[in-house]
Amino acid sequence: MSTARYRRIVLKISGEALSGEQGSGIEPKVMESIASQVKEVSELGLEIAIVVGGGNIWRGKVGSEMGMDRATADYMGMLATVMNSLALQDALETIDIPTRVQTSIEMRQVAEPYIRRKAIRHLEKKRVVIFAAGTGNPYFSTDTTAALRAAEIEAEVILMAKNNVDGVYTDDPKINKDAEKFERLSFLEMLNKDLGVMDSTASSLCMDNDIQLIVFSIMEKGNIKRVVTGEKIGTTIRGK
Repeated sequence: MSTARYRRIVLKISGEALSGEQGSGIEPKVMESIASQVKEVSELGLEIAIVVGGGNIWRGKVGSEMGMDRATADYMGMLATVMNSLALQDALETIDIPTRVQTSIEMRQVAEPYIRRKAIRHLEKKRVVIFAAGTGNPYFSTDTTAALRAAEIEAEVILMAKNNVDGVYTDDPKINKDAEKFERLSFLEMLNKDLGVMDSTASSLCMDNDIQLIVFSIMEKGNIKRVVTGEKIGTTIRGK
């Protein structure tokens, strides 16, 4: 039987991954696939926290570029992450995975407010915890949310699940066929090469708290389990 290399993880899922080939909204088959992969990992005994983006519904940066007030656009993005989180919670509980959504912006009729100790207690009881509404502040990405929550709950690794790429490359592999995939990187190398994996705030949080990052594709079934059991897929980023 496979054994997990980690005790507690944060799974970061881009909002775009939930839309599948639709390009926007939520594709039910993709949601079912992600939920089944999370169940596979949960059965290994891991403690799993999830951060979901909202780009399949709304991107604050796009709203800002349209002339909208940046803070307002970002708050709309946070609400989009809540919608995705509730949809994922429903998909997980449909297959008998107890799940709690905690939001950085209070909406008690919908989800619990984020309380660090309560989140850790849920994880210890093997409930999946989904962190929604970003950090609760504009100007911060969901990558930063994943890094911040990983530090707060003392997770060992952030699994960055992508829908359009299977790791970090020197260039966009869809445009440049000569782009080379990195197997390992440091956070400083990632920033210096401007690879666009995550923003500098999130990278700094990971470096300062010794949190490893693994970038991989979520579109191939079983990949989350492969990562947590130590298979060499995707790109591993760590240290300075």
